[in-house]
Amino acid sequence: MNPAEAKEFEQFRGDLEAVERKIAGEIDPGARAMVVAGSVFVLLLSLVLPHAGGARGLDVLLYDAAAQAEHIGLPSRIFEWFVTVFGIGFSSLALVTRRWVLAWIAVAGSAIASVFGVLSIWHRQTPGLGNYQGAGPGVGLILATLAIIVLTFHWVKVVWSRTAVHLEAEEQRRRAAAEQEERDRRRLLGEDEP
Repeated sequence: MNPAEAKEFEQFRGDLEAVERKIAGEIDPGARAMVVAGSVFVLLLSLVLPHAGGARGLDVLLYDAAAQAEHIGLPSRIFEWFVTVFGIGFSSLALVTRRWVLAWIAVAGSAIASVFGVLSIWHRQTPGLGNYQGAGPGVGLILATLAIIVLTFHWVKVVWSRTAVHLEAEEQRRRAAAEQEERDRRRLLGEDEP
């Protein structure tokens, strides 16, 4: 590349780096988008299904009289909030905007929700104070726990594959910069290529 071509290329370097940063901030879930969307739909459905006894997921989320009557504990309430905020909210936002940061937030919150989902099922099967035996886990709680685990798995795959692509692009940019430096060094030392 002669000096005139190098100068012409340099004027577009900033544009190329801006495009690379934009691409690095996006995800492409591909076919996993359907699984993620399906999991979000199941999580939405779980809010209207029985969580435990007569308390639905929405009752647990709002901690209304039905949830109090079923002695819904803190693990279930935390689980429903994490499902709503991260499993439904951030997952939907990440799918619509395709932003890598939102996908990371969704995967982190979904992972924590997975733990609280399993803990909630266990909590519903454990006797309470005074040997209180409440209703066991309902179909909504079990479905939500399974859906959030599936959602976490697929978000992890999407986020890590995005990271691998981003690292490869950075490596190619480093190689191109090193080659350009070597050409500049040779030109300055008078070792121009034939």
